[in-house]
Amino acid sequence: MIRFRLTELLAERSFKSGQRIELQDVAEGSGVHRTTLSRMINVRGYNLTVNNLDALCRFFGCQLREIAEYVADEDVAGEARKLSRDARPVAERTQTKAKAPGLKSKLKKRPLA
Repeated sequence: MIRFRLTELLAERSFKSGQRIELQDVAEGSGVHRTTLSRMINVRGYNLTVNNLDALCRFFGCQLREIAEYVADEDVAGEARKLSRDARPVAERTQTKAKAPGLKSKLKKRPLA
């Protein structure tokens, strides 16, 4: 899996400049949509175009290896298990579960007096 290091780059740039750098600042400076930047940070395994990577390298003045890194799937699964409260693998937790009965079914109808 490819892991994007956008959070680290933002923190480093903020530290060097002495002011907070927001995603909106990166979006305006690089031409990459803010939603795309947010998904890079929050969505594991997000699929990004080469044009966006090029724009981010230009904005941050860095090499591709500083924006993205390869992480073996086994390492990612191990980290996910450590961070999760539920020890089962993600695939087992996300399988469709039977819906719990709604609140209406729990409440008994009472006749009006």
